[in-house]
Amino acid sequence: MKYKGIIFDFNGVLLWDAPLHVQAWQATALRLRGSPLSDDEFSIHVHGRTNSHILGYLRGRTPQGQELLELIQIKESMYRDLCLKNLDMFVLSPGAEALLDFVSSKDIPRTIATASEKTNLDFFIQHLSLDKWFDLQRIVYDDGTLPGKPAPNMYAKAAGNIGLLPHECVVVEDAISGFQSAQAANIGLIVGLGPRETHSRLLGCQGVSVVIESFEHFPRDLLDCG
Repeated sequence: MKYKGIIFDFNGVLLWDAPLHVQAWQATALRLRGSPLSDDEFSIHVHGRTNSHILGYLRGRTPQGQELLELIQIKESMYRDLCLKNLDMFVLSPGAEALLDFVSSKDIPRTIATASEKTNLDFFIQHLSLDKWFDLQRIVYDDGTLPGKPAPNMYAKAAGNIGLLPHECVVVEDAISGFQSAQAANIGLIVGLGPRETHSRLLGCQGVSVVIESFEHFPRDLLDCG
């Protein structure tokens, strides 16, 4: 079976920035509830989730309006500052540029579906030159109009944005909520990405068929190159 298009999650997949997000979210958790987040809380309530979900979890209620915007920008400003102070980490993940060059050269439909909000997306576009490989208008991000992962909407919209049905696409993800979202959207193939020691756990996630350590190991033969 070959697939016509590919949809990438961003944070933790194209950008290995988890330690920076963890640092920013832990500071936010201490500020909002006085205690840090546990590993289980990160897995269930943070990784792959929208800011509104995470902040609602930390607050015990969903912030609205100006309060939500202010809390988001406090956390994300901290995160972006950490990115610029850790430029060795603020680069596309191993093998990503080579794979993106490949799918671009073969004109394989591609986009990103990310829980990041617009300010962060613009930051990534500016510093990581995403417009080299992606039509920016087709990227799906947290603009407040769609339910976040694990709901299927982001991946369903991303497939439509590149002119394909979900079952014609590969998704590369690293988070449980992302796997659930892709499966619920009826994505054709879900690839889990993570360190080798996590592979048995990733393969145990419902819907995950293939696991890789990095894009250096991505099975390009799964893509329909025309």
